[in-house]
Amino acid sequence: MADGGVSETPVIAETPRRAGIGGFLVKFAGAIAILIVVAFGLMWAAQSYVGKKLSPNPVTIANASLQGLQEQNRLSAFAARYVAVVTSKQTRLGLTAEKTMIMPGMVRYEVDLGKLSQRDVTWDAGTNTLGVRLPAVEVDQPQIDLAAIRQYGSGGVLMTLTSAEADLDAANRQQGQAELLRQARAPTMIRIARDATRSAVERSFAMPLRAAGIDATVKVTFADEGSTERWDASRSLQEVLGEDRAKR
Repeated sequence: MADGGVSETPVIAETPRRAGIGGFLVKFAGAIAILIVVAFGLMWAAQSYVGKKLSPNPVTIANASLQGLQEQNRLSAFAARYVAVVTSKQTRLGLTAEKTMIMPGMVRYEVDLGKLSQRDVTWDAGTNTLGVRLPAVEVDQPQIDLAAIRQYGSGGVLMTLTSAEADLDAANRQQGQAELLRQARAPTMIRIARDATRSAVERSFAMPLRAAGIDATVKVTFADEGSTERWDASRSLQEVLGEDRAKR
């Protein structure tokens, strides 16, 4: 009730309780937002870590393949059969004796994998190319097929009276082995042996990489093989693995 006909409108002040609830909600929402950001950050870090650990590493796979080859010690991916025909003659006391020997033998071509090291394997990440440099192909000693040897001779008198026959046989055996090696070392045969060895080693490295889902090219060369290819962009497994250990 007011005098003079003037009425007053009551002003209702905001209670401290409502102001306190509003501030709490703002702080709570801010805290939730921070937790969400942190959670996403942790998830990203975890996925990144797991991805690095679980994603296939071509260098690690290649190093495992290298160790598998080294354990073989020697690799023989090619062998060929040759036939040597040699003749020896001897004259004594005015008499002559002659013998001809047909000597077949198997020759294996080998690579000493014990000489292969991490320095001989390179990885070019830019082109996904794995390079392997093998030691030179070695020609093993002929394995003579003794049951298949055939001999023909003349001069039985001299061979009966002297040691000419034994001498001729020894000379023919020596010449026969030398002739088998000469045939085996022909450039064409060395090239065939390299190609067979190259294919075997390329498969040894390529199959594990392919199984891990890595599309890589494997190129194999030999230490004594002339090559115009450049590997300046490539890094040896020794260098890459050394850096990985340093980072740890």
